[in-house]
Amino acid sequence: MSTMTHELDTKDAAREERVVAAPPVRVLHVINGEHYAGAERVQDTLALGLAEHGFEVSFACLKPGRFEPMRRAKDAPLYDVSMRSRLDLRSVGRLARLLRRGRFALVHTHNPRTAMIGSLAAAWRGVPLVHHVHTQTREEVDDNRLRRFSALIERRSLARARGLISVSESISRYLRDHGYDGRRIWLVPNGVPAPRELPVRSRPAGAWTLGVLALFRPRKGLEVILRAMAELRQAGIAARLRVVGPFDTPGYEQSVRRLASDLGLAEQVDWLGFRADVHDELRRMDVFVLPSVLSEGMPMSVLEAMGAGTPVVATRVDGVTDVVRDGEDGLLAAPGDASDLARVLAAVVRGEVDCDRMRRNAHRRQAEAFSDRSMAAGVAKVYREVIQEYAEALGR
Repeated sequence: MSTMTHELDTKDAAREERVVAAPPVRVLHVINGEHYAGAERVQDTLALGLAEHGFEVSFACLKPGRFEPMRRAKDAPLYDVSMRSRLDLRSVGRLARLLRRGRFALVHTHNPRTAMIGSLAAAWRGVPLVHHVHTQTREEVDDNRLRRFSALIERRSLARARGLISVSESISRYLRDHGYDGRRIWLVPNGVPAPRELPVRSRPAGAWTLGVLALFRPRKGLEVILRAMAELRQAGIAARLRVVGPFDTPGYEQSVRRLASDLGLAEQVDWLGFRADVHDELRRMDVFVLPSVLSEGMPMSVLEAMGAGTPVVATRVDGVTDVVRDGEDGLLAAPGDASDLARVLAAVVRGEVDCDRMRRNAHRRQAEAFSDRSMAAGVAKVYREVIQEYAEALGR
């Protein structure tokens, strides 16, 4: 009996050794690369975590910019396949040649532009495509032709996708409502690393520091928090606002700064621009605020604030409500309603809510449901299933 057991153990060990020794499966992420915001942090975090699951990530950049110097996954190869214009399809050929040379088994795209180029190159080279849906593409503050065109491009490109990765249940519902086959949709919530222990945080003795952190576009609701700040001042509540992140366009930045000046907030707002150390910025905030006026995918900034133990106040929009339970993990206000946001913030400052309890709940929830490890494991599962299904479809 003992000999039989030993033989089985030996075979199992040899089998495990073969699995460990197997070369990693190469995956190419096609990204914009212009910014280093929420979607880019997902891409970077996945590149670090997928190696544990047998996948080696490389990046192909269509609009090289801030991603390359800011990324943490420095060992992941990054290739420049720049587009000269929105419809420069020469990048398809460059990407197809890269797929052949690098022997990539799968293409992973992240927005309408990368879906267009990636889907064509993947079809050319005969490799499966997975697309990550980070936001509801059809929704934007300005109903312009460019947004509608992007949504059309995304829809046509995704007809070739073998798998759609949804970052939240809200996104999954959005995809099903717009006619995508539910059998192709995998829900993999975003995730971030976080401290094991809940950081100690004391109640401010003087003025409270509120903070917003984003790539600022009209949909992020920066105007709403500025108007809420003005209402807090009228109520005799002392607060400062730290605005952390770049603006999408210079014109939008000018209009927001002009509003702050018109509201008499020039001395209460710190315009900090892009900052690489998100956790350091979160430590400086007494409350993290996300005043979005439209749906989110699953905002990385909220997850990072939860992990950092910074109290979260946000708005009741899709994506946020997938993460924050009002009164449990944070507080939610009505989107686009400065008075309601001011009311919620005033309740925090006046001690009318138990911020320590919410911080503990949020820290635990982030670690259990929205970690970098759970995100990597979920995406790896999608890869394995898509690659296997694609091979079976080809009769391999």
